[in-house]
Parts: sequence; structure tokens; C-alpha cells
Amino acid sequence: MVAEHVRIGLVQMSCTEKPEENLESACARIRKAAAEGGRIVCLQELFTTPYFCQTEAYEPFGWAEPVPGPSTDALRQLARELGVVIVASLFERRAKGLYHNTAAVIDADGSFLGMYRKMHIPDDPGFYEKFYFTPGDLGYRVFRTRYATIGVLVCWDQWYPEAARLTALQGADILFYPTAIGWASSEGSAEVRHAQSQAWKTMQLSHAIANGVFVAAVNRVGTEGELEFWGSSFVSDPFGRVIAEAGEVDEEILIAECDLSRIAYYRSHWPFLRDRRIDSYGALDRRWID
Repeated sequence: MVAEHVRIGLVQMSCTEKPEENLESACARIRKAAAEGGRIVCLQELFTTPYFCQTEAYEPFGWAEPVPGPSTDALRQLARELGVVIVASLFERRAKGLYHNTAAVIDADGSFLGMYRKMHIPDDPGFYEKFYFTPGDLGYRVFRTRYATIGVLVCWDQWYPEAARLTALQGADILFYPTAIGWASSEGSAEVRHAQSQAWKTMQLSHAIANGVFVAAVNRVGTEGELEFWGSSFVSDPFGRVIAEAGEVDEEILIAECDLSRIAYYRSHWPFLRDRRIDSYGALDRRWID
């Protein structure tokens, strides 16, 4: 039986140009998170590489790997050793010329539970992901781990309430969002920077409230090219209250205790799922309503 209390760990770190160094660094931090009681540990988006999507170039395709593959093999061994669940975002090489932005989920016994392929792919200055990634084709999924039923969505997915809802409706207790988001160096206004990071945070807090779930977002830090990643990884309870938060600059391991019994409490007091008018939402499958 899944325990009602589970500690989760978010690994907020910077990345180098060397995937093997990033993997080694992430593994060391997973060990530290486990030593601090973390039972489910989530890494940031594309944790083995720098955020290469700032430009369109062919060289980064050399960083892609199969999933399952070398990185997940190393993480499976670590998960088995430590008895922790690991969520790992990777650059997946599915076939020659076919790539995805993929989150792998490994259970506490080292078994590969499956993966989620990022559904929403951005294409904006500094975030040219459509050049690299094919949109996901696995749909929205949950993973029944040793410690909790979790959903995983990736970065740009976090702006879409439909993705959070469809994942929560499958029974997710916690929504994890591996992320790589930052300010462009040219965005020098403190006011603009604050507004952007607050919008990012507010959007995800709304998912927690509307669905009555815990939300855990883990972002990277450091400056890469023209992007200054703003960190600020956090965990929210089902009422949208931040129960743990990291800073904007430093590498950190964020630990938060989630009392899963509170999900039923909040959903009974704010019964959004009960009062949904599912008979009236048919037009959501249209791009625009003229």
C-alpha cells in the first residue's frame, strides 16, 4: 500500500557541455536527496546536456540517446541501490531522424516504469525546440510508483491546463514538471523578469488548486548562451500553497514532505472535480471557436 506521507526531492543544478559529467553530478545529488529522506527524486529538463535549443544546429543531435538506454541504465542501478523513484528528462533518439524530449520514470526497485514524451513543443527565440523534437505520441500518463501515483509533464506543458487536468483525472497524486526556463540576457528590466517568473509560478499553482494535487516544478540554474535560468524550483500543496522553494541562482536539492491524505481533504472542501460539466466541454477539441 502506498504511504500517505512521501518526501520528494528536486535537483536544481547547472549543466556543462559534457553529458557524462552532468550524469555523474546528477547521480551525486540524487544520493544526497535520498540521504535527506527523498523517496521520489526529479531532475530538471534535459539534465544531461546544456539547453541546446537556443539555436538551430545539427551537432546537438549527437547528444541524443535511446530510452531506455545508457543514462537510464545508470539511474536504474542507482534507484535500486537507494530505494528511490527517479524522474529523468532526456533527449531521446527514437529512430534515425526521429527525436523526442522524454521523461523516464524508474521505480524504487530499479524497474523502468515507462516514459512520457513532451506533448507541447515551443518554437520561440531562444527556445527552438521544434527543430529538435517531435511532439509526444504517448498521451498523458500516470505512473504507479512504490511511493505515490505520479504524473510527469515537461516545461512548456506547464502552461496548458488541459495537460494537467487529463493527467490528474488518471489518478496522479503529484504532478512533476522538469523544466528549463530563464530570462534572455537582453531582458534587463527587473520588473519584466519578476512578472515572467511570477506568471510561470502562478500558472502551476493554479494546476494544483484546480485539480487538488501536489505540484513539483524543478528548473535549472546558471547562464548558458543568452539565457539566464531562474531556478526557483518549488513544491505546492493541493491548495496552491508553496511548501518548499529554492532560490534563483544556486544549485540546490529541495526536499518537501507531501501528505497525500490532504488531496481528499481539499477535493471534498473545494469539489471542482465533482462539479465539472463534462457534457459542455466538447468544443475543447477545436483550435478556435468562430
